[in-house]
Amino acid sequence: MPSSTTAAAPYNTIPISTIDVVSKSTTNLFAYLSRHRPWPEFLATTSALDFPPSLSDATLRFRRNATYFSINYAIVVAAFAAASLIGSPIALIIIGFVFFLWLVFYFFREDQLLLLGRHVSDFAVILGLVLISIAALWITGPLNSLSTGIGLGLVVSVIHGVLRNPEGLFLDENDAVSNGLIVSVPSANPNPRSSGVSFKPPV
Repeated sequence: MPSSTTAAAPYNTIPISTIDVVSKSTTNLFAYLSRHRPWPEFLATTSALDFPPSLSDATLRFRRNATYFSINYAIVVAAFAAASLIGSPIALIIIGFVFFLWLVFYFFREDQLLLLGRHVSDFAVILGLVLISIAALWITGPLNSLSTGIGLGLVVSVIHGVLRNPEGLFLDENDAVSNGLIVSVPSANPNPRSSGVSFKPPV
């Protein structure tokens, strides 16, 4: 499969046009971006920012925040990368278009591409995208600026992930149970309509 961001499933047996493939991939992309955490929650308040007491705690914080705010961090890195190319608008447009091609034709693609009535293999898609990327970087020459922008975006994301206290941030019910926000309620005669958990009262 070309993507780890979409559910693992075989290609459709009915071939669809390249336009439809692009349309579905674009829909998947915007659906993925729409699942980002609210920016006020991401930015938080000063009370939610503090220094971790130890290196192990800092690592745990970053891992939890990286999972919870993964889409936000991806947007932050992309924004820094774009900002690094502001001085070269042509390079920004070309690199942005190449990045969009990677997202649409590889990361968020669900169906096999058809070209002149023939199926295009995943290897051919990757090879084509790599060659296009190399050509774009060679023509525009923004590799140093782009690397700096991506690096700054990653540094900002790591700093946020370490300083943002993840207390109270839970991905789902299982995560909340494992972190003590809610506790399981065993029952001899379980009710199928009951979720089997209850909120732990504050101490």
